[in-house]
Amino acid sequence: MEFSSRARQRYLRLAGDRREPYPHSLQFYQEPPTESISLAEFESFAIDRLRLLKVVENLGVSYVKSGDTYKSKLESELRKLKFPYRALAEDDYDARRKDHISHFILRLAYCQSEELRRWFLQQEMDLFRYRFHELTDSLRQKFLDHVNLSFEAISDDLKNELANELYMSTPGLSMTKVKEQMFYKVGLSDAVDLFRARRVFIKDGFAFVPLKDIDALVLNNYRKTLSKALALTARSLPSVQSDERLQPLLNHLSHSYIGPDYSVQKNTGKISLEHIDALSVKSFPLCMRQLHKALRENHHLRHGGRMQYGLFLKGIGLTLEQALEFWKKEFIKGKVDADKFDKGYAYSIRHNYGKEGKRTDYTPYSCMKIIMSNPPSQGDYHGCPFRHSDPELLKQKLQSYKVPPSGVTQILELVKGMHYQLACQKYFELTHDVDDVGFSLNHPNQYFAESQRILSGGKEVKKEPSHLGNSQQKNNSQESVNSNSAPTSSSMSTDAELEGLEAYFTED
Repeated sequence: MEFSSRARQRYLRLAGDRREPYPHSLQFYQEPPTESISLAEFESFAIDRLRLLKVVENLGVSYVKSGDTYKSKLESELRKLKFPYRALAEDDYDARRKDHISHFILRLAYCQSEELRRWFLQQEMDLFRYRFHELTDSLRQKFLDHVNLSFEAISDDLKNELANELYMSTPGLSMTKVKEQMFYKVGLSDAVDLFRARRVFIKDGFAFVPLKDIDALVLNNYRKTLSKALALTARSLPSVQSDERLQPLLNHLSHSYIGPDYSVQKNTGKISLEHIDALSVKSFPLCMRQLHKALRENHHLRHGGRMQYGLFLKGIGLTLEQALEFWKKEFIKGKVDADKFDKGYAYSIRHNYGKEGKRTDYTPYSCMKIIMSNPPSQGDYHGCPFRHSDPELLKQKLQSYKVPPSGVTQILELVKGMHYQLACQKYFELTHDVDDVGFSLNHPNQYFAESQRILSGGKEVKKEPSHLGNSQQKNNSQESVNSNSAPTSSSMSTDAELEGLEAYFTED
């Protein structure tokens, strides 16, 4: 009896053999998925993995990666999002399937530029490192066999026989540690770096590598495999971009914001124009503080700045009437008279509030949109200061805002590592005198809301409820450069199935 891919999967599950498609809870993701999935499942899997990788990034710069706090927080997130954590029981088919499919979806979304590929590779590496380290000895050996790595754990008898040689040849291990540590027999070609650094015992053409170093060898193999796979997938981009099922979804994912929707604010009308100057100092993220300062000094902002700052102000509660008054008062202090403002600028403000044109209720920009699209040019003040400013100018700006020297150093280190949102989060902690904000910063309006909560006497910063990227899905044409001519996922049936995705991951 023959089965289609989807029917075969169902048959395996009903027959009780749920492990056959995914024999191990960890993998190198070498075989792309071949089954058909619905659009709804496609989006759900992708968003959940993106959430997971964002947590991996955040934890990686906040805690020691081998520490207990890092491990416990990451395991909690894996449990919550229903991804494989540790070595689960037999009945973890759904978690393994989700892990497999979601990786390939994000691989499609994040192969589109060098910066996206670098970010995706780093987070996947950190996630893999944690999961590999959590395997039991027997499962670790099964995994190595599964991915065709000829790393064989040596017996205790052989280890005791070679104990002196292993102790003398392996820096950092005492004799007691040698006897406790598991060693692997590895082909010399796989341990060239260790051999060159004189950090491994060699005998009969094999290197005897301790567990602490076998991690690095496996990770190096995974990095090479995934780097090559990302480059291969990037070659399929023309085919992906011509696929009307995938193009809008993937463009959205690579710039995705997965938090609350700030297009509708509970504080509408509660923000006074007289308070904006004070709020800009106390509760605005650096990008908005920079825009506000430039507007006050120059009495003008270019289109990119007006869009970014205007939608932020809308999100914190400014009504349309307040916005028109705010911008008009400032512009007429410069070279724009009242009549020119009414004819040339008022329309775009009403348009942002959904009162003109297609009546689209525009959404405030997320951090990812600000970072990844429309970089500022000479004379512009929009964008992300952590992403788009010269490091020396950023340092001067932070110093002028009374950020302590140690804090400036920490922020600049995060910027150097391209962790722009985490740099902003560190800026929040330093300017609000808190040690751990307790949330992942993804949106300028989230920054404002959390700041106001702390300044109004909130005892504890709580995480915002998380939604499936409502704000960006709602206005996909606003978020994606290429989505104007392509339908968004909402224009398709959520029951529609995506087939043939494996073609994008294989050689012609």
